[in-house]
Amino acid sequence: MSGRLLTPWWRDRQPAAIATHLPGDVAPTPILDWRTANVRNLIDQVQQESGSEIEVLRLAHAVIATRVAPVYALDEMQPVSKTLAREQGSCSQRLALLEAVARGVGIPTRVLGLLVEGRFWYPRFPRLKVLLPNEVVLAWPEFLLDGTWVGVSELFGSLKELERADATGFVNREGGETLFDALAKTAVDWEGVTSDGGACSSCDLSSSVVARLGRFASRDELFARYGQTLSLPVRLIVGPVLGRRSAR
Repeated sequence: MSGRLLTPWWRDRQPAAIATHLPGDVAPTPILDWRTANVRNLIDQVQQESGSEIEVLRLAHAVIATRVAPVYALDEMQPVSKTLAREQGSCSQRLALLEAVARGVGIPTRVLGLLVEGRFWYPRFPRLKVLLPNEVVLAWPEFLLDGTWVGVSELFGSLKELERADATGFVNREGGETLFDALAKTAVDWEGVTSDGGACSSCDLSSSVVARLGRFASRDELFARYGQTLSLPVRLIVGPVLGRRSAR
Protein backbone atom coordinates (compact mmCIF):
# COMPACT_ATOMS: atom_id res chain seq x y z
CA MET A 1 0.00 0.00 0.00
CA SER A 2 2.83 2.41 0.84
CA GLY A 3 4.18 2.07 -2.72
CA ARG A 4 0.82 3.04 -4.14
CA LEU A 5 0.59 6.14 -1.96
CA LEU A 6 3.82 7.44 -3.53
CA THR A 7 2.23 7.54 -6.98
CA PRO A 8 -0.57 9.62 -8.55
CA TRP A 9 -2.99 6.78 -7.75
CA TRP A 10 -5.97 8.78 -8.97
CA ARG A 11 -4.78 8.55 -12.59
CA ASP A 12 -6.23 6.01 -14.98
CA ARG A 13 -3.32 3.91 -16.24
CA GLN A 14 -5.29 1.58 -18.46
CA PRO A 15 -3.37 0.81 -21.68
CA ALA A 16 -4.24 2.60 -24.89
CA ALA A 17 -4.18 0.92 -28.30
CA ILE A 18 -0.63 0.21 -29.48
CA ALA A 19 -0.31 2.22 -32.68
CA THR A 20 1.84 0.75 -35.44
CA HIS A 21 1.70 3.68 -37.88
CA LEU A 22 2.28 6.63 -35.54
CA PRO A 23 4.55 8.93 -37.58
CA GLY A 24 6.63 10.36 -34.76
CA ASP A 25 8.10 13.86 -34.97
CA VAL A 26 11.29 15.92 -35.15
CA ALA A 27 9.89 19.08 -33.54
CA PRO A 28 11.26 20.30 -30.22
CA THR A 29 9.03 19.92 -27.17
CA PRO A 30 9.24 21.33 -23.63
CA ILE A 31 11.26 18.25 -22.65
CA LEU A 32 13.11 17.72 -25.94
CA ASP A 33 14.24 21.34 -26.31
CA TRP A 34 16.96 20.56 -28.83
CA ARG A 35 17.15 24.09 -30.24
CA THR A 36 18.81 25.41 -27.08
CA ALA A 37 22.48 26.33 -27.48
CA ASN A 38 24.07 23.58 -25.40
CA VAL A 39 22.02 20.77 -26.96
CA ARG A 40 22.65 22.23 -30.40
CA ASN A 41 26.40 22.13 -29.69
CA LEU A 42 26.14 18.45 -28.77
CA ILE A 43 24.21 17.75 -31.98
CA ASP A 44 26.84 19.55 -34.07
CA GLN A 45 29.60 17.55 -32.38
CA VAL A 46 28.13 14.13 -33.11
CA GLN A 47 27.19 15.11 -36.67
CA GLN A 48 30.74 16.17 -37.42
CA GLU A 49 32.25 12.98 -35.99
CA SER A 50 29.93 10.37 -37.52
CA GLY A 51 28.35 9.42 -40.83
CA SER A 52 25.08 7.52 -41.07
CA GLU A 53 22.06 8.10 -38.88
CA ILE A 54 22.71 4.99 -36.82
CA GLU A 55 26.31 6.09 -36.28
CA VAL A 56 25.07 9.49 -35.09
CA LEU A 57 22.85 7.84 -32.48
CA ARG A 58 25.53 5.42 -31.34
CA LEU A 59 28.06 8.21 -30.91
CA ALA A 60 25.48 10.38 -29.17
CA HIS A 61 24.81 7.53 -26.74
CA ALA A 62 28.53 7.22 -26.01
CA VAL A 63 28.96 10.97 -25.51
CA ILE A 64 25.94 11.20 -23.21
CA ALA A 65 27.15 8.19 -21.22
CA THR A 66 30.46 9.99 -20.67
CA ARG A 67 29.27 13.57 -20.15
CA VAL A 68 26.06 13.03 -18.18
CA ALA A 69 26.64 11.13 -14.94
CA PRO A 70 23.85 8.76 -13.88
CA VAL A 71 21.91 9.80 -10.77
CA TYR A 72 18.47 8.97 -9.37
CA ALA A 73 16.76 12.16 -10.51
CA LEU A 74 12.95 11.99 -10.46
CA ASP A 75 11.66 14.77 -12.70
CA GLU A 76 10.59 13.16 -15.99
CA MET A 77 9.55 16.55 -17.38
CA GLN A 78 12.96 18.18 -16.99
CA PRO A 79 14.15 19.79 -20.26
CA VAL A 80 17.14 18.01 -21.77
CA SER A 81 19.06 21.29 -21.92
CA LYS A 82 18.94 21.36 -18.11
CA THR A 83 20.08 17.74 -17.88
CA LEU A 84 23.02 18.49 -20.15
CA ALA A 85 23.91 21.67 -18.26
CA ARG A 86 23.87 19.81 -14.94
CA GLU A 87 25.95 16.99 -16.45
CA GLN A 88 23.91 14.44 -14.53
CA GLY A 89 20.57 12.75 -15.02
CA SER A 90 18.47 9.64 -14.59
CA CYS A 91 18.25 6.92 -17.23
CA SER A 92 15.01 8.47 -18.43
CA GLN A 93 16.56 11.94 -18.65
CA ARG A 94 19.58 10.58 -20.53
CA LEU A 95 17.28 8.71 -22.94
CA ALA A 96 15.39 11.96 -23.49
CA LEU A 97 18.67 13.66 -24.40
CA LEU A 98 19.38 10.92 -26.95
CA GLU A 99 15.92 11.52 -28.43
CA ALA A 100 16.60 15.24 -28.62
CA VAL A 101 19.81 14.65 -30.56
CA ALA A 102 17.92 12.39 -32.96
CA ARG A 103 15.29 15.04 -33.61
CA GLY A 104 17.97 17.68 -34.01
CA VAL A 105 19.54 15.75 -36.91
CA GLY A 106 16.15 15.10 -38.50
CA ILE A 107 15.43 11.58 -37.22
CA PRO A 108 11.77 11.27 -36.15
CA THR A 109 11.22 9.79 -32.71
CA ARG A 110 8.31 8.49 -30.67
CA VAL A 111 8.03 6.54 -27.42
CA LEU A 112 6.46 3.32 -26.28
CA GLY A 113 4.99 3.72 -22.82
CA LEU A 114 5.72 0.81 -20.48
CA LEU A 115 4.35 0.25 -17.00
CA VAL A 116 7.03 -1.72 -15.15
CA GLU A 117 6.77 -3.39 -11.75
CA GLY A 118 8.44 -1.42 -8.99
CA ARG A 119 9.98 -4.64 -7.69
CA PHE A 120 12.18 -4.65 -10.81
CA TRP A 121 14.25 -2.04 -8.95
CA TYR A 122 14.37 -3.89 -5.60
CA PRO A 123 17.94 -5.21 -6.13
CA ARG A 124 19.15 -1.65 -6.76
CA PHE A 125 17.54 -0.35 -3.57
CA PRO A 126 17.70 -3.33 -1.18
CA ARG A 127 17.27 -1.15 1.93
CA LEU A 128 14.56 1.10 0.51
CA LYS A 129 12.07 -1.39 -0.92
CA VAL A 130 9.22 -0.01 1.15
CA LEU A 131 9.72 3.41 -0.45
CA LEU A 132 9.59 2.19 -4.05
CA PRO A 133 6.41 2.71 -6.08
CA ASN A 134 4.35 -0.30 -7.11
CA GLU A 135 4.69 0.63 -10.79
CA VAL A 136 7.03 2.80 -12.84
CA VAL A 137 6.05 4.65 -16.03
CA LEU A 138 8.87 4.22 -18.54
CA ALA A 139 9.19 6.10 -21.85
CA TRP A 140 11.07 3.78 -24.23
CA PRO A 141 12.25 5.64 -27.36
CA GLU A 142 11.91 4.50 -30.96
CA PHE A 143 13.70 6.04 -33.98
CA LEU A 144 12.71 6.09 -37.65
CA LEU A 145 15.81 4.90 -39.51
CA ASP A 146 15.65 4.25 -43.27
CA GLY A 147 11.89 3.97 -43.11
CA THR A 148 11.87 1.44 -40.25
CA TRP A 149 11.10 2.06 -36.59
CA VAL A 150 13.97 0.88 -34.40
CA GLY A 151 13.64 0.70 -30.62
CA VAL A 152 16.45 2.10 -28.52
CA SER A 153 17.16 -1.49 -27.38
CA GLU A 154 18.37 -2.29 -30.91
CA LEU A 155 20.58 0.69 -31.74
CA PHE A 156 23.66 -1.50 -31.30
CA GLY A 157 22.32 -4.63 -32.97
CA SER A 158 19.29 -6.87 -32.88
CA LEU A 159 18.21 -8.25 -29.52
CA LYS A 160 19.41 -11.68 -30.57
CA GLU A 161 22.83 -10.34 -31.57
CA LEU A 162 23.16 -8.42 -28.32
CA GLU A 163 22.15 -11.49 -26.34
CA ARG A 164 24.89 -13.50 -28.05
CA ALA A 165 27.39 -10.76 -27.22
CA ASP A 166 26.44 -10.76 -23.52
CA ALA A 167 23.94 -13.37 -22.40
CA THR A 168 24.04 -12.12 -18.81
CA GLY A 169 21.62 -9.36 -19.71
CA PHE A 170 20.88 -6.26 -17.68
CA VAL A 171 21.47 -6.92 -13.99
CA ASN A 172 19.63 -4.25 -12.04
CA ARG A 173 21.68 -4.31 -8.87
CA GLU A 174 23.02 -1.77 -6.42
CA GLY A 175 26.19 -0.19 -7.78
CA GLY A 176 25.82 -1.94 -11.16
CA GLU A 177 25.59 -0.41 -14.61
CA THR A 178 22.50 1.59 -15.49
CA LEU A 179 19.79 0.70 -17.97
CA PHE A 180 21.04 3.47 -20.29
CA ASP A 181 24.62 2.16 -20.27
CA ALA A 182 23.54 -1.46 -20.74
CA LEU A 183 21.97 -0.68 -24.12
CA ALA A 184 25.37 -0.67 -25.83
CA LYS A 185 26.41 -4.04 -24.37
CA THR A 186 23.51 -6.43 -24.02
CA ALA A 187 19.88 -7.05 -24.95
CA VAL A 188 17.39 -5.00 -22.93
CA ASP A 189 14.39 -7.05 -23.95
CA TRP A 190 10.98 -5.83 -22.75
CA GLU A 191 9.13 -7.88 -25.39
CA GLY A 192 10.38 -11.41 -24.64
CA VAL A 193 12.04 -11.71 -28.04
CA THR A 194 15.12 -13.44 -26.62
CA SER A 195 12.96 -16.15 -25.02
CA ASP A 196 11.13 -17.26 -28.15
CA GLY A 197 10.91 -20.95 -28.96
CA GLY A 198 10.55 -21.91 -25.31
CA ALA A 199 14.01 -20.67 -24.33
CA CYS A 200 14.53 -18.87 -21.04
CA SER A 201 16.81 -15.90 -21.55
CA SER A 202 18.50 -13.80 -18.87
CA CYS A 203 17.97 -10.84 -21.19
CA ASP A 204 14.18 -11.22 -21.14
CA LEU A 205 12.68 -8.51 -18.90
CA SER A 206 9.12 -8.94 -20.15
CA SER A 207 7.90 -10.54 -16.93
CA SER A 208 8.41 -7.16 -15.22
CA VAL A 209 6.12 -5.33 -17.67
CA VAL A 210 2.69 -4.79 -16.16
CA ALA A 211 1.26 -3.13 -19.28
CA ARG A 212 2.19 -1.51 -22.56
CA LEU A 213 0.55 1.89 -22.37
CA GLY A 214 0.65 2.71 -26.07
CA ARG A 215 2.82 4.73 -28.42
CA PHE A 216 3.06 8.50 -28.27
CA ALA A 217 4.56 11.10 -30.57
CA SER A 218 6.64 12.38 -27.65
CA ARG A 219 7.39 11.56 -24.03
CA ASP A 220 5.65 14.83 -23.19
CA GLU A 221 2.39 13.29 -24.43
CA LEU A 222 2.97 10.05 -22.51
CA PHE A 223 3.51 11.82 -19.18
CA ALA A 224 0.66 14.23 -19.85
CA ARG A 225 -1.64 11.24 -20.30
CA TYR A 226 -0.38 8.92 -17.54
CA GLY A 227 1.53 11.21 -15.21
CA GLN A 228 5.00 10.75 -13.83
CA THR A 229 5.82 7.72 -11.72
CA LEU A 230 5.85 9.62 -8.43
CA SER A 231 3.40 12.24 -7.24
CA LEU A 232 4.56 15.87 -7.00
CA PRO A 233 4.92 16.05 -3.18
CA VAL A 234 7.15 12.95 -3.21
CA ARG A 235 9.28 14.35 -6.04
CA LEU A 236 9.72 17.64 -4.18
CA ILE A 237 10.71 15.96 -0.91
CA VAL A 238 12.78 13.00 -2.12
CA GLY A 239 14.02 14.34 -5.45
CA PRO A 240 16.76 16.66 -4.12
CA VAL A 241 18.22 13.79 -2.07
CA LEU A 242 18.16 11.05 -4.71
CA GLY A 243 19.18 13.52 -7.40
CA ARG A 244 22.62 13.72 -5.79
CA ARG A 245 23.05 9.96 -5.44
CA SER A 246 25.12 8.25 -8.11
CA ALA A 247 23.44 5.41 -9.97
CA ARG A 248 26.73 3.63 -10.59
